[in-house]
Parts: sequence; C-alpha cells; structure tokens
Amino acid sequence: MKKIFALGCVLMSFIANAQTNHKKISVIAYYAGDAKSVDAYPIEKLTHIIYSFCHLKNNKLNVDNANDTLTIQHLVELKQRNPSLKVLLSLGGWGGCGPCSKTFSTDNGRKIFASSAKQLMEYFKTDGVDMDWEYPAIEGFPNHQYLPSDKENFTALMKTLRDTLGKKYEISFAAGGFENYLQQSIEWEKIKGLVDFVNLMSYDLVNGNSTITGHHTPLYSTPQQIESVDNAIHFFDSIYFPLNKVAIGAAMYGRIFNADIDANNGLYQHGNFDHGISWKNFNLDSMQQQGYVYYWDDIAKAPYMYNKELKKLFSYDDAHSLALKTKYAADKGLYGIMFWQLGDDKPVNGLVNIIDSTLHH
Repeated sequence: MKKIFALGCVLMSFIANAQTNHKKISVIAYYAGDAKSVDAYPIEKLTHIIYSFCHLKNNKLNVDNANDTLTIQHLVELKQRNPSLKVLLSLGGWGGCGPCSKTFSTDNGRKIFASSAKQLMEYFKTDGVDMDWEYPAIEGFPNHQYLPSDKENFTALMKTLRDTLGKKYEISFAAGGFENYLQQSIEWEKIKGLVDFVNLMSYDLVNGNSTITGHHTPLYSTPQQIESVDNAIHFFDSIYFPLNKVAIGAAMYGRIFNADIDANNGLYQHGNFDHGISWKNFNLDSMQQQGYVYYWDDIAKAPYMYNKELKKLFSYDDAHSLALKTKYAADKGLYGIMFWQLGDDKPVNGLVNIIDSTLHH
C-alpha cells in the first residue's frame, strides 16, 4: 500500500509539474491601438503588453504625441486588472526604424538612446524595452540604411542597454523568422546573455514583397516552403541558443494573395499580395459565401482558404493552428507565444482565449 501511495504521489507530482510548465510560459501581446479600445480585451490572460511603437528622435527613444502618451499610461494602469502584467515600450516596427542603423553605429548614439529609454521607463513606470529594428545588416523597409556592421552594432546596443538598465528592466527584440535574418542579422552567441527574450516574427513569412504564394505563418515547413516556426526553432537549437528565451509569433490577421493560375488551391503559385484581414473582421460564413473554400494543411499545421473563381489565396492563423502553436511553445519549453497584434483580435471569444484555454487545459 505504501508503494502504491508513493507511486500515486509521484504521478500527482508529475501531472502538477506538467500543468505548471504549461502555465508558466509567457503570453505576449504587441498593441498598436488607442487608450480606450484595449479595455475590451482579456488583459488578465496576458503576461506582457508591448506598446507599438515609439521612434527615434535626436538619438532618443521618443513617444510621438499626446495620444500615445495617454495610451502608454493606460496600459500601465491595466496592472490594476492584472498585477503581474508587464508593459514594454517598443522602438521601430516596419518602416519605423529608418535612423536605427546610423544612430546605433556609434557608442555615443547607443548611450544616448539607452539613457533616454531608462528615463522614459522611469517616467511611465513601464517594465522594459523591445527593439523592433527591421532589419540589422540586411535589407528591410525600402531605402532604409543597412550595413554589415549593423550586426556587431546590434550586439553593442544590447550591451549598452543592459549596462544602463541593469536587471530591473526587461530587454527583448523582435527577430525576423526567416533564414536570411536568422543567419545574417544577429550575433546570437553574444546577445543571449544580454536579453530576456526574443520575439520571433514567425508570420509574414510570405509577405507583401513575395512573388510566390504560400502560408504566411505556418508551424511546420513543407517540401515547397522551408520558412516556418519549427524551422526557426531548429536553427536556435543548432546554435545552442536557449529556447527558454524564445517566444514564437502568431498572427491575429490573415493575408490574401492573388495567384496567377488556378492550381494547387492557390498554394505555391506565382502571384502577389492583395490585402490583409484582421481576425476581428474575419467571418468564415461570409468568406464562403464569396466563394472561398476552407482547407487544412496537415503538414504545415496551417489553415488556408482558396477562391477558385477569383484565384485568391487566404493564409491565416485560426483557433486550431493557434492551439497547436501554443502547445508547441509549451512542449518545447519556449519562453512563450507572442502575437501581432492585440487590436486585431476579437475582443470577446477571440484567439487570446484559445491561447489561454490551451495552456490551462
């Protein structure tokens, strides 16, 4: 009986630990909305909100206007609803980091920036800074400077930030989820001890510049498309980067692409990006009435829809794919799951609820 009791205790402990591990991963929301809209969302189910975006002005981290100030102040006030919530300020975004290469190329520029970041965080009582520089050392937004030296300068920037902010504040950055970024933009070995976590942008893997259609945010690679969440995680594994510092990305929006010919339900065809759809505006019945047919790619673990008459492909995350991504993050011992962006989700019964229910199943 004692042995059975002991075995039972071990089993209960194992189950409790498994459940605890799933609960421990972070749920990180980028937020690009205003001060009022955020109140409708289930803030209690998040660990982090990353305000998007601040920009550079005279080498300093700058909040652009009074409305942005009000939004940041209100995000901090949300800690009354969720005392463990952390609020970070993000610099940049797509098209928002034009001066980054030049500013961060000098020791003085990095120091001015880090000092201004600390001052802003002290003023707003926020918890850290997120760097969304798209991209160091490789081409990003059209006509933005990028230099090979950006790679080393990014490391120097992370070190200056850590030296300036100490351990009190969190440091994260948004990383491209595609091979070119992973291989060329960052000195991973040198930054791993300087940052708290990396927000892997494992979405837009087929994007506005793509000339071949495909899944924009797949969990796994397919024979026709290497870029995926799992492909990036294999990269981090191969260089021994700590997976408990990586948050994988999900998309609260989809992308519609035009396919040149009607083949393979629109996947992997020559074509171009048409437009995006926020999850809050997505309605399956409405799409089907327009002629779209739902498909599930069981290799990529990703949904898609195709309109045969219009030759349009819709690539997106849904409840099924997001539950699988969340489980993947928990099973792999990742830092967490993040997404762009909270304002694109349905405020009630949205995808945030899917993440939360998967973690607490």
